[in-house]
Amino acid sequence: EYYSQFVPSKNVDCPCGELFQTREHILRECPLYEEQRGILRNVSRTIYLPDILGTKEGITALSEFMENTGAFTRTGQPQNEKLAPEPEEEEGGEWWEEEEGDTEDEHG
Repeated sequence: EYYSQFVPSKNVDCPCGELFQTREHILRECPLYEEQRGILRNVSRTIYLPDILGTKEGITALSEFMENTGAFTRTGQPQNEKLAPEPEEEEGGEWWEEEEGDTEDEHG
């Protein structure tokens, strides 16, 4: 809906073949998300949007649904867990030894 109105150059059809990717389509109808839709049905059997969007339980379920499906993202794919980068080892010791040594030099 947003893209069709504000970014007309963007393709707004759903990968499933539906003409528009609306909230209603993604949450209630799109076959691409049927497997994960049970998360929403645990809160509202018919996925009634006021129950999903207007209650704490609904928001929690929607958050889980979105995280698991990637729905409402540019790519439509779940995001991979982002892991903290591994610190690089410096020559002569571990990274924390280098930082500790630098700190001592700065303070005298």
